[in-house]
Amino acid sequence: MTERQARAAGLRVRAVEYPIGRVAGASLYADSYDGTAKMVVDITRDVIVGVTLTGPNVGELIHAATVAVVGEVPLSRLWHAVPSYPAVSEIWLRLLETYGL
Repeated sequence: MTERQARAAGLRVRAVEYPIGRVAGASLYADSYDGTAKMVVDITRDVIVGVTLTGPNVGELIHAATVAVVGEVPLSRLWHAVPSYPAVSEIWLRLLETYGL
């Protein structure tokens, strides 16, 4: 879900964004990688209900987002799923840090 869709569905949500180009692994794709990741969290259940990704090769991140959303994995558990480094998948750690975990 987008943030707007989640709110329209009556969910209490908080969304955070992080520039994908700021993760170390982004330089493996391009010198000036430009992209954004946005995570929408249902704050009542502490689970991700939506993710929006823009940028080169973000398709590689879709499956991880799908697993987190469909599996309703609590953020506290996701925090322990350490991403590869250096890789664009580091974005998951940065989103969780931005959220405040």
